[in-house]
Amino acid sequence: MTDEFGDMRTAYGKALIELGEQDKNIVVLGADTTDSLKTSGFGKNFPDRFFNVGIAEANLVSVAAGLAYSGKTSFASTYAIFLPGRCVDQIRNSIAYPSRGEKKGLNVKLVTSHGGLSVGPDGGSHQTIEDIAIMRVIPNMKVLIPADAVAVSKLTKNIAQIYGPFYMRMARSKVPTVYSDSQEFEIGKGITLRDGNDCTIAATGITVKMALDAAEKLQQDGISCRVIDCFTIKPIDKDILEKAARETGGIVTCEEHNVMGGFGSAVTEVVSESYPVPIRRIGAQDKFGESARDNEIPQLLEKHGITSINIEKTVKDIRSKQ
Repeated sequence: MTDEFGDMRTAYGKALIELGEQDKNIVVLGADTTDSLKTSGFGKNFPDRFFNVGIAEANLVSVAAGLAYSGKTSFASTYAIFLPGRCVDQIRNSIAYPSRGEKKGLNVKLVTSHGGLSVGPDGGSHQTIEDIAIMRVIPNMKVLIPADAVAVSKLTKNIAQIYGPFYMRMARSKVPTVYSDSQEFEIGKGITLRDGNDCTIAATGITVKMALDAAEKLQQDGISCRVIDCFTIKPIDKDILEKAARETGGIVTCEEHNVMGGFGSAVTEVVSESYPVPIRRIGAQDKFGESARDNEIPQLLEKHGITSINIEKTVKDIRSKQ
């Protein structure tokens, strides 16, 4: 981990161009947000494989499905509030549902930006805190939330090589770099970033860095915390979570999402059926967000308890009850 910051959208756009050079079946679609999503560079390099459907998200998904049905690998992108927000029907019935033989769903990669509360000034109407819950309950859909730009780049290339529908959520703002370029990512496998025996902090997305910061502070208090990046929400890594439950006796989950139905719920489902231990979920407590300027985003996250300080407090609370 370094003190550097990276832009997820820029990493995504560069990865798409690399993929486009390697595979002529890669097509990229947008919904009037191609400059913001950094996918317009793909269009400049491969104009015949780039489609901007305008402000029509349901059509975006339907066209991506049609191209995938004809043998293309479709990457469709816009803001998370619109995808899945405005097109769940098309995602479910046109992408996830169609299956041919052993191939489940169509080969469409839905990659969004502006996920969670850290969207900032666009306010609660554009701060999606429901997308994980929506997407993870759709059969055949895989769900990813990378922690930094390195993970975005690697995962974009990974999912291009794996058949089937994916949903990957990126953050709007630049985020701290967690991983080195040498880090490898396997879909369905979490990454233990820090070992510990007293408690586990399982995090996803931008909260991974918060979890690492909290673990560092807790170490100064003599509390040894394991930190796991669960960048794959579905299929979730059951083995790493059961092992953490058995070896540390308690788990705190962190996410930039509603605690109801999200990542914390997914962890709870796994642990309750394998090795039940106390679990606390950090995230939006079933409340909408609100407008915040870029420099106010940390205060907005603090209002919802999504901070390293709250992770520290929650770890101490859970250990006091073990």
